[in-house]
Amino acid sequence: MINSMRLGWLFLTIFLVGCSSSSSPDKQAKTAPAVPAHFTASNTSNPIAKYIELVGFRVTERSAGHLIVQFGVVNHSEADVGDVKMKVNLGTTAAKPGDPPLITFPAQVSRLGPTELKDVSVEVPTKMRVYELPDWQFLKVDFEITEPKE
Repeated sequence: MINSMRLGWLFLTIFLVGCSSSSSPDKQAKTAPAVPAHFTASNTSNPIAKYIELVGFRVTERSAGHLIVQFGVVNHSEADVGDVKMKVNLGTTAAKPGDPPLITFPAQVSRLGPTELKDVSVEVPTKMRVYELPDWQFLKVDFEITEPKE
């Protein structure tokens, strides 16, 4: 009887120690890396740049040397911006300032209407394989709107 009580206390102690956390939730939240939710244009002089946002990047591989980059383009304005062409640079959050992007490719959205979200899929020829790219939360994107012109 006494042995079973000691055994019970031992299991209870192990359970409580295993369930306790040594760090507070505030400390855990502060150490987590910031994940960008969206990307805005780098050429802020273009009049539509402040209304265009790129979201939800996914990279897959059709075959060796052919990556498929999928993302959404959002028009936050109440105006029809029409056809939008851009140059997209895909990099990593671990890149140092001045490091070249991993992939650069042109993208195009046809007839982007007011407050509209359109899906874009671009095949990108590259020597990189999809497993060499970082996971989505570690992607860093910047883009420049090339058309319509300023």
